[in-house]
Amino acid sequence: MTQRVELATVMDRLAVDGLVTDYAVAVDDGDWTAYRRLFTADGRADYRSAGGIEGDAGQVAGWLSESLTLFSMRQHLIVNRQVRFGILDHDAGDTAHLQADYINPMRFAGGDGASTAPDFVCGGRYAFAFLRTRDGWRLRQVVVEEKWRRMSDQRATAVPD
Repeated sequence: MTQRVELATVMDRLAVDGLVTDYAVAVDDGDWTAYRRLFTADGRADYRSAGGIEGDAGQVAGWLSESLTLFSMRQHLIVNRQVRFGILDHDAGDTAHLQADYINPMRFAGGDGASTAPDFVCGGRYAFAFLRTRDGWRLRQVVVEEKWRRMSDQRATAVPD
């Protein structure tokens, strides 16, 4: 590899990684306009393993907006990121896939305010698919594979298949 190719690969890796961070911040902050902008026009998300829906980014943003009002605090921690770049139409580097583990503590809205500990914590794995567009990297697909969840004062439980 030449230095120019290596630099481009590093820049792409940083852009894809930044997009994952932007995704987590948009969900945690409830910024559904920003959430939608992260996706390609045909981008989709699948939250079925966590009890949610599968659909285009707009549909899923609407569902998230409604369902996450249950929680006054949300905090995605997305770790162990593994990135692979692919080839689309023989142009190297037009697609990317990122697999990452997550843990997501949340606090129910309407509590007494005395405790700041999370009431609900879940964890699992994300599969992100990216496409390079004229506007930069965008999400083409997000698939959530929830593996466990825990409510306050309960043991962690596996998510049923």
